[in-house]
Amino acid sequence: MARLLTVDRVAMLRHVGIFAATPGRVLAGLAGALIEEDFAAGDEIIRRGATEDWLHVVTSGVIEIIRGDGRIRAEAPVVVGDLAVLDPQPRSATVVAVTDVAALRLSKADFDEALESRPEIAHGVILALVDRLREKREPQP
Repeated sequence: MARLLTVDRVAMLRHVGIFAATPGRVLAGLAGALIEEDFAAGDEIIRRGATEDWLHVVTSGVIEIIRGDGRIRAEAPVVVGDLAVLDPQPRSATVVAVTDVAALRLSKADFDEALESRPEIAHGVILALVDRLREKREPQP
């Protein structure tokens, strides 16, 4: 698969919740730390119970998130495993590639370094976590 240019990586990051409020110049610095990975349909991207310290920004393809309370399909661009860069605990869900998937992986170490040097990233993370809390509290139709 063709590798993404920095400008393409920044564009992908801007389309996902935790990085949407982060200025492009800040994301350009973070883009260099991303590792590109490809997954075939049926591959596990994340395994429930595994303790890891990275997230994936899915840049193309469809994934399925499997939790004890159900399954959710999501299309790129989407972030999965983002809580692991904040607090590496056993994964709460399994994520499987439904189609071939391309993703960008970001480690906790690289995330922490970016967070320390660019506090604007923290703002985006806080907004994304608030959105998640609201989704869990609001009744589902």
